[in-house]
Amino acid sequence: QVQLVESGGGLVQAGGSLRLTCAATIRGQNFSRLRLGWFRQAPGKAREFVAGISWSGTKTYYADSVKGRFTISRDNLKDTVYLQMSGVKTEDTAVYTCATDVSLRQRVNDDYYETAANYDYWGQGTQVTVSV
Repeated sequence: QVQLVESGGGLVQAGGSLRLTCAATIRGQNFSRLRLGWFRQAPGKAREFVAGISWSGTKTYYADSVKGRFTISRDNLKDTVYLQMSGVKTEDTAVYTCATDVSLRQRVNDDYYETAANYDYWGQGTQVTVSV
């Protein structure tokens, strides 16, 4: 069982920065064997992939829309994953949710992280609103 709780959302001006935090509470799992990702969903739109990170954090993946602006990272000693958002745009406004894959697959394709169905547990989400 894994519980994920996001925090750090809020109101930020376009061009500003924000850091989202996702804290995991795990039972019978090793956090370092959990792939993690961030997704977002804006009103009236489908959920979309934002960023993903491998077990050790050495590999990261980003949606084209956020590449160069957002950075995903993890601290395996704190069971925590972060999303650093810089140069935010109004189109970044959405509910941001972290998710984890507990499958223990050792090798996956690069696009594995982009697929919501590959994740097993999801947080409740945190609202990010970017103003003009």
